[in-house]
Amino acid sequence: MNDFSIYIVDDEETLAKGLELNLQPNYRVKSFFNAQSALSVIEKEPPDLVLLDIGLPDLSGVEALSRIKKSHPEVVVIMITAFEKVETVISAMKLGAYDYIVKPIKMEALDVSIKNAIDSIRLKKEVKSLQEKYLREYMPCFIGESKAISDVMQFVENVAKSPDTPILILGESGTGKELIAGAIHYRSPNFEGPFATVNCASIPKELIESELFGYVGGAFSGANRSGKKGLVEQAANGTLFLDEIGDLSLEAQAKLLRFLESGEFYRVGGLKKSNVKIRLVSATNKDIKSMIKEGLFREDLFFRIGVVCVQVPSLNKRTDDIVPIAKHFLVKYGEKFGKDFSGISPEAVKALEEFSWEGNVRELKNMIELAALTSNGPELTLKDLGLSKNRIDGKPVSESESNIPPDIPEEGVDITAILDAVEKKYISRALKMTNGNETRAARLLHLKSTTLRYRRQRLNIS
Repeated sequence: MNDFSIYIVDDEETLAKGLELNLQPNYRVKSFFNAQSALSVIEKEPPDLVLLDIGLPDLSGVEALSRIKKSHPEVVVIMITAFEKVETVISAMKLGAYDYIVKPIKMEALDVSIKNAIDSIRLKKEVKSLQEKYLREYMPCFIGESKAISDVMQFVENVAKSPDTPILILGESGTGKELIAGAIHYRSPNFEGPFATVNCASIPKELIESELFGYVGGAFSGANRSGKKGLVEQAANGTLFLDEIGDLSLEAQAKLLRFLESGEFYRVGGLKKSNVKIRLVSATNKDIKSMIKEGLFREDLFFRIGVVCVQVPSLNKRTDDIVPIAKHFLVKYGEKFGKDFSGISPEAVKALEEFSWEGNVRELKNMIELAALTSNGPELTLKDLGLSKNRIDGKPVSESESNIPPDIPEEGVDITAILDAVEKKYISRALKMTNGNETRAARLLHLKSTTLRYRRQRLNIS
């Protein structure tokens, strides 16, 4: 535990030295008897944690706290006060103090506060180490230690060196295919160019051509008078990322193929030929080869977009990465919601590792975000994660799954009524958590506010 350093700042020398003796077996400790001397050392050698007296002779502890947080926001500060004066304590907490201890100090209470703070620091250091190892400066990437993801990232590192070789990313929904596309762009020679993205599944087939290639003014009813650049033009000298390319219609596939073969295109309704250079990166969760056999995807387009194929492993195939990713999101959302988490309980860690992640990293991210929002900490528990101790086929399940009856009776079930009941339960819970704020409740449920309002009225939720 000597990996962590603590500075004690208190003008009562006897108290400071006593605390130093108590803490030295487990931490690297230094004592200071005034704020200025401590601040000078902190500026050059910031510690992990500071025990800071509020009533210092040369500079108030609150002012010293403000200076520490301004220069080294990552340093954790626990305030020490002779009087539990509410205004001063509130002021210190607003400035970023982690906790406060009232004199005379009870070592049991101080030990608990320090342990929780150190656990929080350890978690952040662990995540930072992983980020430094796997995340390059300003480049999206994956966190993890498994060989599966390391091999993928090494492959990406190699294929990204070409400025224009088309790349097809294959993988289940939620595995982070867009992150891989971003990593390819920012590692490529044309990283200074734009990175334009489009989800082919979200655009009506009659609009996909105008989205890709743009249109001239008056090309169709409702068209902008001045026309519009398409994504191909927007991505000039950069990267165009076509997500869910397997959802493109055969007609759109033919036009995309024509552009890829010649580098030339016409805006919809236009007569002027345009030429741009881009790097095309595509992604899909579909089985393209099966689609080719069924006549749903052009084989010649597949060969054109899939010069290089990157297979992204599902989260269930990289179980070593589950906990590091969960901790990464825990720190991220802890900071977002203003909470300090010390980690994830052993029982919850085991459940995360054994859970069936059908939604992959996206599902894990959503679970940790909700848990971080609703948890009182300092550890995330099984209950916080919404996981049940019950199991199906030996795997932990969510609380909602664990309540599903295993069999359907002979007379059948009213599935609509059951779904309405589940929906009503979650909408009611989200509204309660947000004190009736529909916008925040909709965000929790990943719905639009208008959709939540409609469902609330339909289900008669007060």
